Amino acid sequence: MEILDALTSVLGIGREPRDLTIIHVSLRAVAMFVAAIVMVRMADKRFLSKKSAFDAVLGLILASTLARAVNGSAPFVPTLVGGFVLVLLHRLAAAIAFHWHSFGHLIKGSADVLIENGKLNEQQMRRNAVTIHDLEEDLRLNGSVSKADEVQLAKIERNGELSVIKKKSS
Repeated sequence: MEILDALTSVLGIGREPRDLTIIHVSLRAVAMFVAAIVMVRMADKRFLSKKSAFDAVLGLILASTLARAVNGSAPFVPTLVGGFVLVLLHRLAAAIAFHWHSFGHLIKGSADVLIENGKLNEQQMRRNAVTIHDLEEDLRLNGSVSKADEVQLAKIERNGELSVIKKKSS
């Protein structure tokens, strides 16, 4: 009980944000840093690579949530627990998506074909807000080609990146 009381005092748990000292906020930041490392290690590795909006959302919400515990605008322990719940929810949703393709498509999105057999799919380009200049840039950077007619297949992937398969040389 003494350890809990000491932690409560040192972290300023139960104090109003305006009553937190620089020591309280600093120690809260250290505690959140350690907790965040544990959370990130618990999360899927894909979360860090921002594979899709599904993964990016966890990063945004987790950072926002944990910051509130540091500055005292939200209760420390419930916010910490909430962070762990978010990570576990992400893992659960990823596991469900792995086993149920329709759910994966719903939360992660799908790839769209922008070029097939050298022909532009302008409808998909418009749907994804990809201009011809954007596409040409990505073809040069990701496919080492300069024109659409050199491409067998180009897709805008779920993470927004362009993947390119060149046509085979004759």
